[in-house]
Amino acid sequence: MLIVYHNPRCAKSREAIKWLEERNIPFQIKRYLDEPLTFEEVEKLVELAGFHTIDIMRTNEQVWKKKYAELELDDNELIYAIIEDPILMQRPIVYNPEKDLAVIARPADKIQEIL
Repeated sequence: MLIVYHNPRCAKSREAIKWLEERNIPFQIKRYLDEPLTFEEVEKLVELAGFHTIDIMRTNEQVWKKKYAELELDDNELIYAIIEDPILMQRPIVYNPEKDLAVIARPADKIQEIL
């Protein structure tokens, strides 16, 4: 079953949920703003999506601009920033545990890449 790292206030995140529902693809939602991820979870999602940690950062968020923009952070420090301020993580991320693959579902049809 797919796992959708979801922010219900995000239109792109809602689009991914709708895309899955329209295709009757089973999934579970992880509301990462309410259930913060562990270091290992964030690290694994970055690795599985094939990105550098900075690629999953929302650098246009105010919290990024206020707390992190002027700093030179390595990958571990970026992961800790996501843990401290989960709003910084791109969304939605969809994870397929059966194939051990993840994708940032922007647009939603990118989910096809991990099915």
